[in-house]
Amino acid sequence: MEAVLLYIVGVLVVVVGLAVSIGLHELGHLWPAKLFGVRVGQWMIGFGPTIFSFRKGETEYGMKWIPLGGYISMSGMFPPLKPGGESRDASTGFLDTLVQDARDSSADTIHEGEEERAFWRLAFWKRIVIMLGGPFMNLVIAVVLYGVVLCGFGIAVPSTTIASVSECVIAASDDRTECEATDPLAPAAEAGIEPGDTIVSIAGQPIGEWTEIQAAIRELAGQQVPFVVERDGEQRTVQVTPLESERYVFDDTGQMIEAGGEPVTETIGFVGVGPQYVIEQQPVTSVLPAVGDNVLRVGELIINLPQRLVDVAEAAFGPGERDPNGPMSVVGVGRMAGEIAALDQVPVLERISAMLQLMASLNVALFVFNLIPLMPLDGGHVLGALVDAVRRGWAKLRGKVATPLDTAKWVPVTLVVTAVLGVMSALLIYADIVKPISLFGG
Repeated sequence: MEAVLLYIVGVLVVVVGLAVSIGLHELGHLWPAKLFGVRVGQWMIGFGPTIFSFRKGETEYGMKWIPLGGYISMSGMFPPLKPGGESRDASTGFLDTLVQDARDSSADTIHEGEEERAFWRLAFWKRIVIMLGGPFMNLVIAVVLYGVVLCGFGIAVPSTTIASVSECVIAASDDRTECEATDPLAPAAEAGIEPGDTIVSIAGQPIGEWTEIQAAIRELAGQQVPFVVERDGEQRTVQVTPLESERYVFDDTGQMIEAGGEPVTETIGFVGVGPQYVIEQQPVTSVLPAVGDNVLRVGELIINLPQRLVDVAEAAFGPGERDPNGPMSVVGVGRMAGEIAALDQVPVLERISAMLQLMASLNVALFVFNLIPLMPLDGGHVLGALVDAVRRGWAKLRGKVATPLDTAKWVPVTLVVTAVLGVMSALLIYADIVKPISLFGG
């Protein structure tokens, strides 16, 4: 029963965390919009029917039932067909009707006597600042949460103390996990190294980090070298001969590298030891690189999103397994948070740290995804402002005056993108229900 309650708490943490992240994202739009004088009619978390709302000044603040995003309603998002003139009549074409309806809806948000407060009238750089304010807020949230996790709680890092010693050497291409009589002894076991030993030096070189142990072993295959280990407060020297061993090659993201459909392997030194992990607080300088790595991973996922979604569909509707590094919906993130919270064998502080890291990653995803240059995403509005600036600049060079970019014509693209996002969300939610990504590989 306790595990179930903890699971529910974990899910609720994500729901609240997501709502706060969305709310702050929209505040990132709201504050510069008001600073630049744009009339903002609504600030909302979610879509659909309103749960509650209140009005402060000219802006209504509230929450809606479908927590899959949020928005602020700014006055005059689209320019009229002719600046200062009347919009033309809608033609009989379906797309023209959509475009005209968008212009009319935009015109309806402009109050009499406040024409200068329309969004489209702002200088292009002000429009960019407003639209980037939301993603920037998510980036700030991610940096703060990563800072709390890395510098406050700390992360598990390998130490120079041995946690496990392999009995034998098994090639990476072999599917076995159990030793057989014909397998050679692992060098560490043969030399008498035991779990709990701390490696002090290798070949006369002092050891301070686990990465130094790995680097030394990789380069010393076939050579007998002295290992100084500390056991029960005493130092002793053992002779170890790292064996040449075949191992899979992984990239910086932890993905196995393949060539011609086959895993790539390399031959390195191997002694057969695994480290104990300890929690260590990281320096402040580690925060931005960690966020940057997360941004790159999300960016790579988005670039390969079509194929990733195909993989998700094949797993959801077939016998295959989900890629643990693939995309997931809010439902999947909630389930993962529930699993983290229910890990009663893990210390509470480590669970809190993992939850914060999950929320940090979610905000990185919101940051990167919203920069995609397609409307209705923030990046689409940024693209519109940049194109408008280029058009106006080019016209000025030719001694002419350019009309504002008619971004209302992009409304059909907006509808297509919205439909695609809806289908994608439905697929991911379904997959996260019938075949979720689990912390335990199930």
